[in-house]
Amino acid sequence: MTLLSAFRSFGWPSRMLMINQFGINLGFYMLMPYLAGYLAGPLGLAAWAIGLVLGVRNFSQQGMFLIGGTLADRLGYKPLIVCGCVLRTAGFGLLVFAESLPAVLIASAATGFAGALFNPAVRAYLAADAGPRRVEAFAVFNVFYQAGILAGPLVGLALMFVDFRMTAAAAAVVFAALTVAQLLALPHRAAGTPDEKTSVLQDWRTVAANRSFLLFAAAMIGSYVLSFQVYLALPLQARDLFPRNDSVVTAMIFVVSGLVAVVGQMRITRWFAHRWGAGRSLVIGMLILAASFLPLIVLPDDTRAGRVAAATALLVATAVLAVGSAAVFPFEMDTVVSLANNRLIGTHYGFYNTIVGVGILVGNLATGSLMQAARDLGQPWLLWVLLSAIGLASAAALFRLDRRGRLQPEQLTSSGAQTPR
Repeated sequence: MTLLSAFRSFGWPSRMLMINQFGINLGFYMLMPYLAGYLAGPLGLAAWAIGLVLGVRNFSQQGMFLIGGTLADRLGYKPLIVCGCVLRTAGFGLLVFAESLPAVLIASAATGFAGALFNPAVRAYLAADAGPRRVEAFAVFNVFYQAGILAGPLVGLALMFVDFRMTAAAAAVVFAALTVAQLLALPHRAAGTPDEKTSVLQDWRTVAANRSFLLFAAAMIGSYVLSFQVYLALPLQARDLFPRNDSVVTAMIFVVSGLVAVVGQMRITRWFAHRWGAGRSLVIGMLILAASFLPLIVLPDDTRAGRVAAATALLVATAVLAVGSAAVFPFEMDTVVSLANNRLIGTHYGFYNTIVGVGILVGNLATGSLMQAARDLGQPWLLWVLLSAIGLASAAALFRLDRRGRLQPEQLTSSGAQTPR
């Protein structure tokens, strides 16, 4: 089945969500790939401050997903998607004028919380609409997701030749247009859960009692820490190698990442699904993520084999990282729904991303600090060794969970509670 035929085989809500995700990522990636360079260059922030800004943005998204997911289950998916786009419009608009660290932190937090509102709702809506075809739906969804990553930096690069603030303004316009489009064209869908007699705290307790789900979320922190280096460590590496043309190299990083997913996502998903179940696919995908930093361990700068070889190592690492992410994503999203027993899906997605969001915040602060420390020690390869070690630890945790049957849904009692293992 081709991508087009797979796309057409889904209903209108799923197709609309896939198209919308392309637009969301187009606007987002017009701006975010160049934020680290802008903070380090014109604003002159230190590496730890850049890590803090990006960590706050990501935590305000990942860490606040619990709020967005809970609201999505109670208010319906469409209102949260629309509200999230409105807030991101405002956040990117603020970046046009932000010149100090506090102002940048506020803008970053706003854009992050916007994602906390619409991301759980989008994923829960797609999972509900796709039904038993969730893995395939999330694979097609990720193609549109990555296509936005591919197109966004190219559009942003053209605008960066004018000014970063122009890029921020254009991104705000994109999200304003998405707000109107989704308000008018996306069908409304109520979540159908939770039971109206339950309180928010009861719903949270239900999720918190699901030990297999919590262990899975903890094991997946490493995946997010590694994947997030596309925004932090890899652009900063590009800036070190090409201080005068880092925007071009950063754009190439996102082009490579997007092309791998757009061209290979469906093949990767079918290949993994045909040979392994979700558990083994997650383990192998995590091992690929860990291996992605090996080229940078070998060539961490331009002193060993020159600038061209170091840049090639950077792009190879990006491509392998994209393969690992493509392998993990559909099975990860399906496993969340499966472990939720198809109940409180938005809340489970929210809880899941709250856990990994805390991990990403800590991981980004550590990455930014360690990158500076490794440079000061004259051992830049230390950062990439640590990142690979994080991937190996996560793969080992997932392997253990799979072997113990923890990646399968727990049995429900007659009262609706999970049976502990």
